[in-house]
Amino acid sequence: MWGGNSVRKNGKNNMETRVKDNEKTSIKSSVKKNAKARQACNISKKCGSCQYQGISYAEQLRKKQHQEETLLGTFGKVNPIIGMENPYYYRNKVHAVFGCDRRGNAISGTYEANSHRVVSVENCLIEDAKSQEIIHTIRGMLKSFKIKTYDEDTGYGLLRHILVRRGFKSGEIMVILVLGSLILPSKNNFVKALRKAHPEITTVVLNVNDKRTSVVLGEKEKTIYGPGFIRDELCGCTFRISPKSFYQVNPVQTEKLYGTAITFAGLSGKETIIDAYCGIGTVSLIAAKHVKKVIGVELNRDAVRDARTNAKENRITNAEFYQGDAGDFMVAMAEKEQRADVVFMDPPRSGSDERFLSSVVKLGSPKVVYISCGPDTLARDLKYLTKYGYQVEKIQPVDMFPFCDHVESVVLMSKVEK
Repeated sequence: MWGGNSVRKNGKNNMETRVKDNEKTSIKSSVKKNAKARQACNISKKCGSCQYQGISYAEQLRKKQHQEETLLGTFGKVNPIIGMENPYYYRNKVHAVFGCDRRGNAISGTYEANSHRVVSVENCLIEDAKSQEIIHTIRGMLKSFKIKTYDEDTGYGLLRHILVRRGFKSGEIMVILVLGSLILPSKNNFVKALRKAHPEITTVVLNVNDKRTSVVLGEKEKTIYGPGFIRDELCGCTFRISPKSFYQVNPVQTEKLYGTAITFAGLSGKETIIDAYCGIGTVSLIAAKHVKKVIGVELNRDAVRDARTNAKENRITNAEFYQGDAGDFMVAMAEKEQRADVVFMDPPRSGSDERFLSSVVKLGSPKVVYISCGPDTLARDLKYLTKYGYQVEKIQPVDMFPFCDHVESVVLMSKVEK
């Protein structure tokens, strides 16, 4: 475990070494074992989730590199994208929607692209294999437990969705049953039968979604087995993951992504940093051993609670977490003439808005590390920040989503001295 205010040179050196090694995992080396691998997906056209199905992994990385250079190349050199050695079955969060076929048999899978027709999925090439096995088991149990799948047209039925979240390092598994009501017939026997087939399951949660909506999870929850959360390890820290917690779906690449972000910041151990959009505190706690103080800000109240719990469980005492709007928080700091040496920001795919970016400019931190999951919105936000006093120093793409067209990037910016 990491001590709160201690800075360990070995830890920092190990992080830098890992990042340098990762940078060597360029387009060529990352596909050495998979250059000829083109596993076929027979529902890719209906599903639409994997835009790069049928394309070799080497070609996928080339396409993503070109996309990054096209959108971000005007701001500086784009480093070679960091790919995966094994780009299959990497998603630690698996979602299945339930329905019926024409014969009335239960099916599970995903919505057909641009519709709410359920496409049956037996083997997804990017989703965790064990999680898929659990979903198939549950589907086979429905008839014996007399559980009807939900019909969106009539509003009749019970089971709407299943989410399975697995800690790749901890091995802990959470099953979330999304129902139309809180009543699950013979729930104790259901859990017993499910865990007999899959004893790896450590918790089962009922989530109630009784609205006619495309949103998967509802507001009400009830834990029917285990603690109601799982833990996983990332970059040496342990994190508690609740049903609604944001946690990166590709843990292998996440360590490379966050390792790159920490290294780019060039931390000496004396800094005060802000982690905007901090979520459950992943970047905050990973960075904590490299700095004097961490301030995490997050709008979601449940995520802040998890972040504080994660700090305690990792024995980190130099991290503080606040619930609220990160932009307002930074403006208030600037008005009080308080400063942060580095701002880490990891916004959603839609990027930041001008209001938030203006707060970054007003705070005037010497360094900004932007972790982005959308190169188009990243380019838009970089245009604003470079217009108002920052310059781009480094750009590192990381392939978090093989077979999909999304790309994550880490960008280091520094404040231009006048």
